[in-house]
Amino acid sequence: MGLIATALIAPPPPAQSSLLRDWRIEAEDPDARVTEQAGVIDIDTRKGLTLWSMTPVASPVTIRFEAMAVAEGGANDTASDLNAFWMATETGGGGGPLRPRHGAFGAYDDLRTYYVGIGGNRNTTTRFRRYVGIPGKRPILPEHDKRAPADLLVANRWTRIALIANGHTVAVERDGVRLFTLHDPQPYSRGYWGLRTTWSHLRIRWVRVIAR
Repeated sequence: MGLIATALIAPPPPAQSSLLRDWRIEAEDPDARVTEQAGVIDIDTRKGLTLWSMTPVASPVTIRFEAMAVAEGGANDTASDLNAFWMATETGGGGGPLRPRHGAFGAYDDLRTYYVGIGGNRNTTTRFRRYVGIPGKRPILPEHDKRAPADLLVANRWTRIALIANGHTVAVERDGVRLFTLHDPQPYSRGYWGLRTTWSHLRIRWVRVIAR
């Protein structure tokens, strides 16, 4: 297993696996580890970390992957915060690449993006938001704030996630069931997507981006 990153916003080394060659890691903790073996990405971090795919996507698109919140006795095995951004652009940035950030959650407030947090706040909330690009402002509709046990993470179990942007319809599916739906009159139609977590240990596999 080769080390992918142990430094703040560390670019992947040239010899790394092709699976992560086009991704960028933004980590608060210099000791955060992102590794890959046999097609499985392993994210182990004490603080905030975002793993960006640097290949932009455009609507209509579905981003699919499987994820597991690991609880095997490690220091960060807390079964929390399976999160993602998608269709992310800089406010007023013209659709170019995202500027590097330091991994803290608040550093992403000024993006225009969709965001889902499954098992956030130490696995007590599951939320969907449409970021409007204003620091300190993360709007959320009441129906997009869920706290039932069925909406949270189960440790050491693979779950299938789909992030959907299809015209005015934006949605999140989990294990084939619609978790959130938003009819957006001014949809974000293109941008970048990334995986996000904090103080957790996640495994990700079978990442697919499907343009429709």
